[in-house]
Amino acid sequence: MKLDEDTIEKKLLHLPEWDYYENAIHTEYEFDNFKDCFSAMSRIAFECEALNHHPNWSNTYNILKISLSTHDADGVTIKDFKLAEAIEAIVEEEE
Repeated sequence: MKLDEDTIEKKLLHLPEWDYYENAIHTEYEFDNFKDCFSAMSRIAFECEALNHHPNWSNTYNILKISLSTHDADGVTIKDFKLAEAIEAIVEEEE
């Protein structure tokens, strides 16, 4: 079920690295090098498969940009926040 904007903004208070715009939540991480970035992406990929929810993401050298929304709900859902929280935990471990 698609979340309303107020709910999204309240949930984002717990995820300060993330922003809501263009009907999705977004973040960007900078790593020391490409290898560290790719390592985090690999770990995130396993979490995505476990949750059966997949990000729109791009990687340029040591920068990882992630955008989350739920296509069949046409917006942000609780699934996006669960994945965002898992991504945060993975990236914190990598740093």
